[in-house]
Order: sequence, then C-alpha cells, then structure tokens
Amino acid sequence: MNKNIGFIGCGNMGSAMISGIVKAEIVPSDRIYVCDHHENNFDKVKEYNVNTTTNVIEMVQKVDILILSVKPYVYESVISQIKEDIKKDVIVVCIAAGKSIEQVENAFEKKVKVVKAMPNTPALVLEAMSAVSFNDLIEEVEKEEILKIFSGFGKVEVVKEELMDAVTAVSGSSPAYVYMMIEAMADAAVKQGMPRKQAYVFASQAVYGASKMVLETHQHPGQLKDAVCSPSGTTIEAVGKLEETGFRSSIIQAMDACYEKSKRMK
Repeated sequence: MNKNIGFIGCGNMGSAMISGIVKAEIVPSDRIYVCDHHENNFDKVKEYNVNTTTNVIEMVQKVDILILSVKPYVYESVISQIKEDIKKDVIVVCIAAGKSIEQVENAFEKKVKVVKAMPNTPALVLEAMSAVSFNDLIEEVEKEEILKIFSGFGKVEVVKEELMDAVTAVSGSSPAYVYMMIEAMADAAVKQGMPRKQAYVFASQAVYGASKMVLETHQHPGQLKDAVCSPSGTTIEAVGKLEETGFRSSIIQAMDACYEKSKRMK
C-alpha cells in the first residue's frame, strides 16, 4: 500500500495496531508516523523503527490515513488542533468507544472521510477482531485499503454503525473478560496442585483451541459443548455448577453494562 499512516496516540490500542501493521508488512515502517505528547509511550513502538514526533501539526500534514488513538474525552480538543492542517483527502479513522461518525464530522466542521472502527488489543499478536463502518465519502478502493489494514492484524467485519456499541461489548472489551476466565481457571489448577506457569499454559491453550473449534468447524457452541459432556461425567458436573452459579447470566450482564456505558459516552 502506497500510503502514509499516522497515529495520534500511542497507548495500548495504538501500539498494538502499529505492531500488527508492521508485522503484517501492510506498509513499510518508514510510512508509519506516530504522535504522542507522552514521549515515553514511544518505547512501545521503538523496535519497529516508525517515525515518532510530538508535533501533531507536522505529522497530520504528511499522512493519508489518520488513526485517532486517543481517549474519547480528548477527541474534540485533538480535532480542533488539527482540523485546518489535515490533507484534503485524508481518511480519518476513529477507534474510540462511544464516538460516532457524525460526532467526528461535526468536530472537523467540514466534509471529511471518516471510518468508525473498533479493533481490540490482540492486534499485537495478529489476532484482533475488528469492526468498521464508513461514511458516504469513502470510495470503494479506500474501503478496501482500510479493510486491508485491519485484516492484516486479525479478522475484520463491516457492520452498520448502530451496532458499534454491541461490538464494543462482544469484542472490543471482551479480551478482559477472557483474561479473567483464564486467570480463574489457572487459580483453580494451582489450588489443585499444578505449578502456576504451567496452569496458565493449560488454561490459555484450552481457550484458544475452543475458540478455533468454533471458528473452523462452524458448529454451534452448544453442539461443541455437548460433545465434551459425557453422561455422568466430569464435564457435565462442571457445566452444572457453572449454570448453578450464574455463569451465562454474569457474562450477559457484564456485556449489557459495557454496551450501556458505550452508549452513554456519546
């Protein structure tokens, strides 16, 4: 891809995306520009030999695709700084929870090409799940370029923008839920005598393998669960306890809370 990609913000999500883009060789590292007012954040991407600066105006004048990787509450102030200096045909990518395409357009106070995206931090290991929506100024070839960027570090789906709050709950924030489950599984294994380091390997690989089964067999998760549950066996005993203690309900309630929080942030 013959485009310069810029990031405003180099926190956890921004650095994960940068890592994924470089590892997937979507563009050469010298075509990636990173701006952050915390210079210590550059340490996260130092190994990738990307261009770094604290001068946001200087950076936005160079890039063709601009990814706003900052906290939602500073979007308006960041955009107010750069709106007069961005390239005419720049594509602005918003990855903040609770920020809509319309809000970004209004902040620029002029017509601008906007992509609403919701990746997640497994971009760092090229296993992100991302969703994207486009405003009506984005041309088909530009859509393909954006999809190429996001597919380079995982899977990507085009969704209606009104689904973005649900995306935040099911994939944007969900790595944290899964990490909690892995930690709990490992704690139980340690309680039962397994060394902790080994317990993390067993728990993590079990979750990874189960996820891969769903994605590659295309079977319903319930069918895959039933296949593991022998009559009067150990697995159905565990499943019964999970049902008794509200496992499904707690996941659904957590995702509902995440969804509602995302909606309130608009």
